[in-house]
Amino acid sequence: MQQRKRLEDKVALITGGGGGIGAATARVFCAEGAAVVLVDANQEALARVADELKTVDPSARVETFAADVSNDADAMRAVQLAADSFGRLDVLVNNAAMRNYSALADATPAEWQAMVSVNLVGTSNYCRAALPFLRRAGRASIVNVSSCYAVTGRKGMGLYDATKAGMLAMTRTLAFEETANGVRVNAVCPGSTLTEFHVNRAIASGKSVEVLKTQRQDTSLIGRWASPEEIAWPILWFASDEASYITGTTLMVDGGLSAM
Repeated sequence: MQQRKRLEDKVALITGGGGGIGAATARVFCAEGAAVVLVDANQEALARVADELKTVDPSARVETFAADVSNDADAMRAVQLAADSFGRLDVLVNNAAMRNYSALADATPAEWQAMVSVNLVGTSNYCRAALPFLRRAGRASIVNVSSCYAVTGRKGMGLYDATKAGMLAMTRTLAFEETANGVRVNAVCPGSTLTEFHVNRAIASGKSVEVLKTQRQDTSLIGRWASPEEIAWPILWFASDEASYITGTTLMVDGGLSAM
């Protein structure tokens, strides 16, 4: 007897779907039977991911929507696209994020506002837009992609880390508020993940990709980068009914960094 796919007949919306963890999550979700709507500010990146998904599986059900997640009206339109295209929405993955490398002592109000508008308000926008559809779906799931540095200190990315910590508080509160509506809310906290962002940044600084791959040996017990798929699989689990008794939880997917 053929095993049922974990997201068969489900529909998922993934922000930050134009690359990295978001694109990997789309690949895993489609392989497990889901229809996906990918949201990203980069239209060309969205097109590449959609083409890749349909090349792997011509029957893959994929829609894309180019938007800055800080725009609440676009969040409503993206969710409506999911409903119009596939008839429902079962899973929301809030993965879109903005980075900033200013020291906290130097960060300007404008920098703070930009970070909060994407990492916190953006997450809120998509939760608010999606919840009416998620409540109707029953057994729905929201997965917020935070960061291991939401709970572990470091220097140089305080704005990013503070907003990612805020996502964990949002996750817990929303889990309280939505359990009665059949919506589970959880968070994953990735560690060092080798995405196109890091590869392109290394190349721009004159560093070879091979050298880059040898780094991050001291930022986890496992001693290497994670692949984007290694973050996508726990997201898949939270999204599936296999995690039906789990809500309000933060899962550290950091190779053991938080235990060091």
